[in-house]
Amino acid sequence: MSVSAKFRVPKGYQAPITASELTERNVAAVGKLEDAAHARRSQTDVVADKIANFCGSMKFVWVHLVWFGFWITINEQPYTKHIDPYPFPLMTLVVSLEAIFLTTFVLISQNRQGNLADRRNHLDLQINLLAEQENSKILTMLKALMEHVGIADIDPEVHVLSQSTQPEKLVEQIEVMMDRSTPTPGVHE
Repeated sequence: MSVSAKFRVPKGYQAPITASELTERNVAAVGKLEDAAHARRSQTDVVADKIANFCGSMKFVWVHLVWFGFWITINEQPYTKHIDPYPFPLMTLVVSLEAIFLTTFVLISQNRQGNLADRRNHLDLQINLLAEQENSKILTMLKALMEHVGIADIDPEVHVLSQSTQPEKLVEQIEVMMDRSTPTPGVHE
């Protein structure tokens, strides 16, 4: 029986020819996930994102420079009736209201981006845990093959690395380490 006959290849699977082709496939898969998340946005999210994107551009700065320059120039012309004389209370009101709404749109956009980042992080964690479990299993299988063939286990780390990682214990270790490195308020070193 040939090696290829012993292993089943998933239906529709095409083995990559080069590393570049493999990374291209991975980038396309991530792109599809991004497109799907982008397509699920509500109309409110779309509007908030467009406004936040515009507000974060130089075009926004230039529009405001021109608008404020025009407003101040019109209201400082001598011998004319001023709509909003110095110190420009109407302009201050409009700018304050604009700031409130822009902040809200930016926060809506950031919340959506944060939720998307949380989902990506969760996916990343799941893939990393799966990869760790696969690596542990591979090491266990390799150790069994070495024993079967009669090759001595010369690396003491293999036994430790072949054990399953326990995420709960890792979180505890990280918290203990962070607690040690965080200075206590009021205590001077």
